[in-house]
Amino acid sequence: MRTAIIQQGGISARAIAGSHTVLLALDATAEAREGLRGFAIRRQAGQGAPRWLTGSKVFRAVTPNPEPGRNYSSREQPIQSLIWGDYTAKPGMTYVFRVVPLYGNPGSLTEGPAVELDVTTETEGGATHSIWFNRGAIASQAFAERFDNLPPPEPDNPEHEQTAWLSRGLLEACLRFIDETPAGDGLRVAAYEFTYPPIIMALKAAHERGVDLKVVYEAGQMTVKGERVDTEATKSAATALKAHGFPTKVLIKRTKRANIPHNKFIVRLNADRQPQAVWTGSTNFTPSGFLGQANVGHQVDDPHVAGQFLGYWEILAGDPEPAAGRAAVEGLTPDPPDSGPASGVTCVFSPRSKKDLLQWYAARIAEARQTVLFTGAFGVNETLARAFSIDRDFLRYILLEKPPTHKTKALLGDDRDLIVVPGQVLGDVWTKNKKGELTLRRPIPGFELERWFLDEEHYRAKGNIFFVHTKFMVIDPLSDDPVVITGSANFSDASLLSNDENMMVIRGNTRVADIYLTEFDRLIRHFYFRDIAAKFHGGGAGANAKFLDETDEWLEPYFRSGGFKDRRRRLFMATSSPQ
Repeated sequence: MRTAIIQQGGISARAIAGSHTVLLALDATAEAREGLRGFAIRRQAGQGAPRWLTGSKVFRAVTPNPEPGRNYSSREQPIQSLIWGDYTAKPGMTYVFRVVPLYGNPGSLTEGPAVELDVTTETEGGATHSIWFNRGAIASQAFAERFDNLPPPEPDNPEHEQTAWLSRGLLEACLRFIDETPAGDGLRVAAYEFTYPPIIMALKAAHERGVDLKVVYEAGQMTVKGERVDTEATKSAATALKAHGFPTKVLIKRTKRANIPHNKFIVRLNADRQPQAVWTGSTNFTPSGFLGQANVGHQVDDPHVAGQFLGYWEILAGDPEPAAGRAAVEGLTPDPPDSGPASGVTCVFSPRSKKDLLQWYAARIAEARQTVLFTGAFGVNETLARAFSIDRDFLRYILLEKPPTHKTKALLGDDRDLIVVPGQVLGDVWTKNKKGELTLRRPIPGFELERWFLDEEHYRAKGNIFFVHTKFMVIDPLSDDPVVITGSANFSDASLLSNDENMMVIRGNTRVADIYLTEFDRLIRHFYFRDIAAKFHGGGAGANAKFLDETDEWLEPYFRSGGFKDRRRRLFMATSSPQ
């Protein structure tokens, strides 16, 4: 949900709530900014006792030697930001936020007129759209503090504290989708990486209780040094399925694909074999899919949408040759109109005979009027990069697994309103190995903030994707007519021409947009700090990052015309579709 703008004195505030995050957007008149040292924010959850939110920065004059790892009450050490995210909210909860401007000298601050906001977070489950994002932050300060940086001891146990914290409801929701399918109903699964015991065992149990189960899965080969060998996904799935005694009679091998069968979706059918709902998104059925890399599970309870996914599954179950598969898929889901998507849900499946859809995505980027949020696990396609390179007077954001290549940087240009953030482990920077590939593991020398944050060592040394595996784009999320594009495809040539993929284009659903927006904000802030820290690694730079400004000069960037913080302030204080 998003609230209206509420004003008190010279202070304005509004809130945008997803399911686990509440964003508070603030503004102040010129008069109210004079002597403003920051904001104290008090939160009351339901009928519980109110408490002041905390932050890590302090006034040097008050706390010259802050304790490592400690957070301080915003009533004494105020928040110096006009955009604040509360990432500890719970789904479906009503909160009262009291935003208090603080004036005067550090140590003896006085309160100005406060603004109060009543906010109810979205439930993860909805009448049509249900959305779960996992933590996607296994390499994080919170993980290190809570679990001593140790790997999950029981990654196959959804009830274990560490597993549940990392899953953040994603695994539980997928298991619930399977477990609540009664005997006599049906499940149709399309799986690429298919190795996670909880999912395998839940599907096996469904079959044993009388659910009509069928699974299309990767069983193809690739050419290595002139010989045909099983793909890694093929070998891993075969090993896992055999180890858990999965019934072979429900398995359907996908072998004739041009590249990879990259889907991860499940269609639920009723007793009459009519489609009712679909579970889809970016999450592979693997431990890292649910517990490591950032992923989303998106359930749609709509017979029409589920019917399109069922039609697609039936095409895949026939294991068609590439040409026949493309023709059938395009017949089922033709390209959306050039004028843009229709309201509601438009499905687009692959493989396709042309990559025209990339230009269609680029057109949506080019016609945005407020902002664009984009996640790219494998970078930014050239067609999309050119659309992003168009000079605009508003911010656009790209969240990537790794820093963009030199070629991508050249295509994106140097527009200061385009914010590109890669995944990053605090205390390390990206470097190149002997093959010229980007890897981690070059520690930042003399990095002062390591006194301030715990060392983060828990991440995979190998693997294609560690940080950002989501594949979504959001156009104008704070407008009255947002567009959310989400699914399994990486917005690439291969995802259109040679992979089995699915995408949904969701237009006009502000609830869906609010959830994707707030989760994107959470993730990009998580990695933005690490990126900035890495860029200021020399000679202990960044050592002052923990101290607050003891004047009102901290506000100047928020009102410097055309600057990043000014544009961000105006973005979040917009009330409706941009004019």
